[in-house]
Amino acid sequence: MAKSLMIVDDSATMRKIIMRTVRMSGLEFDRTEEAGNGKEALDKLQGDPVDIVLCDINMPEMSGSEMVKEARKLDCCKETKIVMVSTESGQDMIDGLMADGANGYITKPFTPEKFQEKLTPLMN
Repeated sequence: MAKSLMIVDDSATMRKIIMRTVRMSGLEFDRTEEAGNGKEALDKLQGDPVDIVLCDINMPEMSGSEMVKEARKLDCCKETKIVMVSTESGQDMIDGLMADGANGYITKPFTPEKFQEKLTPLMN
């Protein structure tokens, strides 16, 4: 089954790095989207939902943690898998994000193998 992916990060360079690393992992998506912050991501998701979102935490306008909370309130995002990708690695923060509705967490620096490990179970 074809899957879709959105990468949410305020750095265009980081979005490209994440996309390249996802491709190197061997995972395939038929459609990919990008957003520069949580607000832009929510606007796009309401118009055209995706299966999996890879989202940074620290962004202007709307942080990744705020985006997770808001996405979980939307009918279009109830089934969307949201995986946080960040340099933040505090267990309390990760636990809070998971409680708010995130489906996983990948710390930077990341590897293709880490994306494969974390995303493969979410693609079924």
